[in-house]
Order: sequence, then C-alpha cells, then structure tokens
Amino acid sequence: MVFSSTTFLFLFFPLFLICYFLAKKTKTRNIILLIFSLLFYAWGEPFYIFLILFSIIVNYYLTILMDKKNSKLLLWIIIAFDLGMLFVFKYSNFLIDILNSLTNLNIRSVNIVLPIGISFYTFQMLSYVIDVYRKDVKVQKKLSYLACYIVAFPQLIAGPIVRYITVERELNNRKSTWEGFAKGIRRFIVGLSKKVLIANNVAFIADQIFNQSATTYGFIGAVVGMVAYSLQIYFDFSGYSDMAIGMGHMLGFTYDENFNKPYLATSVTDFWRRWHISLSTFFRDYVYIPLGGNRVSKIKQIRNILIVWSLTGLWHGASYNFILWGLYYAAFLLIEKYLLKNILDKIPSLLKHIITLIIVNIGWVIFRFTDINEMFNVFGALIGKFGLGNLGSLYFTGILSVRFVLAFVLGTLVSIIPIKVEKSSKTLDLILIILFILSIIFILVGSYNPFIYYRF
Repeated sequence: MVFSSTTFLFLFFPLFLICYFLAKKTKTRNIILLIFSLLFYAWGEPFYIFLILFSIIVNYYLTILMDKKNSKLLLWIIIAFDLGMLFVFKYSNFLIDILNSLTNLNIRSVNIVLPIGISFYTFQMLSYVIDVYRKDVKVQKKLSYLACYIVAFPQLIAGPIVRYITVERELNNRKSTWEGFAKGIRRFIVGLSKKVLIANNVAFIADQIFNQSATTYGFIGAVVGMVAYSLQIYFDFSGYSDMAIGMGHMLGFTYDENFNKPYLATSVTDFWRRWHISLSTFFRDYVYIPLGGNRVSKIKQIRNILIVWSLTGLWHGASYNFILWGLYYAAFLLIEKYLLKNILDKIPSLLKHIITLIIVNIGWVIFRFTDINEMFNVFGALIGKFGLGNLGSLYFTGILSVRFVLAFVLGTLVSIIPIKVEKSSKTLDLILIILFILSIIFILVGSYNPFIYYRF
C-alpha cells in the first residue's frame, strides 16, 4: 500500500484516524498505531511481517540486557544481528555474483525477495540500540512502544530515518492539537502533490527517453532525461518525506526535516547538508565521528570519508553503480575539502550553483543505471558522441505534450522556490484544496508510479 493510492487515502487512513482519535490515552493510541502499521506493512508483504517482528523482539530483549550489564559485547552482538539480517536479505546475491565473477564456483543465486523498507527500519533499530548504550536515551521497557516506534507506518517504508531520541518523549506522552493536525494536512497535501503531479509525470519523460537507444535520443534527449530523473527522484522522495512528516504532525509526532531545497546548494558539501538529511546525519553520528571524524590525521580523514561514502552508496542498493555513486561523491567532497577549500569562497554563488547542479545531475545518471554499459552510453550522449538526437522520435514518445512539459517546468521552479505551509491562509488553503483534487484525479486516471526509495 502506498500513500498515493485511493485505498490509503479513502479507506486505510480515515479508518485509522477515527480509531486513533477515539482513544484518549497515549498507551491506547500507540497500540492502535502499532496494529494499523502492521496491517499497512502486511498489505504488501504478509510474510515479512514476521521478519520485522522477530527483529524487534530480539532488539528489545538484548538491548534491555545490554543496558543492565552495560555490555559493549552485547552492543556488537546486536549490531551484528541487525546488519546480518540486512546483509542476508539485501546483499546475498550481490556477494554471490562477486564470488562467481572472481572464481569458477558458479554458486546459484538465492531466491530472496527484498523486504520493503528494511534499510530504513534497520537503521532506526541501530540508532535506538547505540543511543541506549551511549546513555543518550533510556531503554524502552514496553515492547509495544518500541515496536510502535519501529513500524509506525508514516515513516516505515521510505523514511525519513527517525531516530529514537527524536520521538522518545512523544512516544510516551504526546498531545494532538487542531493546529498540529491542520499543519499536518497541509504538509501531507504538499507531499502528495509533489509525488502525483510532478514526480510521476517527469518519471514518464525520463523513462520514455532512457528506454530508447542512446543513438536515438542523443545529446538533447540525454540532457532532458537526466534533468527529468533528477526532478523525479527529488519530488518522489521529498514528497514521501513531506507526507510522513505531515502525518506525524497529525498524530502528535515531530519528525525531523529530511530535505532543505537541495537543488539550491552551492557545493557538493552543501548539497549533502540538504539532501536526505536523516541518512547523512546517521552516517555522520554513527560511523564518521566514531572513526575519528576530523579529529585525526589527514590520511585517516580521507579514509573515513571513503568508508562513509562507500557505505552510503552500498546502503542504497546491492549493485556496483551504487558503490560507484558513493565514491563519486567522496571524490568531490575530498576535492572541496582539500583542494578547493580557499578557492570556493572566491567563486560567484551563481557559478558555484551551476557547477553543483551539473555534478549532482551526472551523479543521478550513475545512480539510475545498474547496467554500466547503459550508463556509459548516456555519458557518451552527453558529450555529443551520438549527435543532437532524433527529435522526431522524442516528439512521438509524448513527452512534449502540455501535461509533461508543464510538470517539467513546474518541477524545475518548485525545486528552487521556497514553499512554506506552516501558517494557514485562505489563499493557501484554496490552492492546497485544488492541488489535492488534481492529485486525486491523476491517481484515478492511472498516473501512479511506485516510490523510488521503496526498493531500498
């Protein structure tokens, strides 16, 4: 089940809200949230509901024991368990492919379906366990409360990665207000509109172009397809985060922001302060800083950055292109940190912005194509290897229709224009109502597209 579906919007979520607000006590509301969250997850993957429950139970009891004994050994056992589960279900076949390519073993691939959202909920469990060990939070003695934190459906499937310290107080005692509920509705509609009206439509442009041969779409097609995909992944993922944050407000939770106008960044470093903030801060606090961060020698700093960005790439998927994507960003971050440190301040902001956008857009090409040959074909088209492209062929794909051109232009503008919906006004509310109606129409006519980050 996805947020941008009629089943969720007109059946699951309204029924949940009725049950949730009929309950007055936080304890009862947590149980209702837990039950509905398990139903939400089981809707698409009934078998893997047992996997996530098993993981929660193991983390719950071992963390209580770890806290009681203040045992570092138990901490590492829990970390090994959580990462082991992630490895088995996400990276087993990737490892088998590597071994087969290096040897003559011919190991057969295992028939494992990737559980939806496993990367997100694994990192949430790890943040809880590590923060308990560090004494940053108190160990949760109620199993249902910990389960509620892990599987809460607003952020279960595709984030943001909500750290336990963020919701510890609200999990035990929170208040829902009309003001917070209205704020949440506005934020949810913004996210839904991003997903349905922009992401889904620019996705059509990117798919129609990249499903053709590079010799057909050429330079112009490669540029349009690259930018369309950049818009798609931003509005797809930030739209999901907006909906999650909005539902959190409705229920009395305050989730941290996950995006801050990343396409306004003036450096790669700045971009990663703005993009998928919850993931960046996770790796900073739980990997980079424990490795020594910036407090060690330059060689070790470089090592730390390479480790963090290799893991960041690998987190996104079991494929060489994701590792390459992570190292691509590691290289630019190192260049900015050590080679351009004193030069960047002297470059005009507009030029820095343009350069950053070019770097980011090229990065998304690496991110999109798991087939390395296809990836290099796109790069070949971008440097003019296949000419300007067959514009007639591009026209007949339908990407130049008013609907898709409008989505492309609107996405470009919205990605760089700040939009605030925290404070209500009659004009804003009217616009949001229109956007909601338009979103429903687009959903009903079948413009649905799965969330990109569901596969992570």
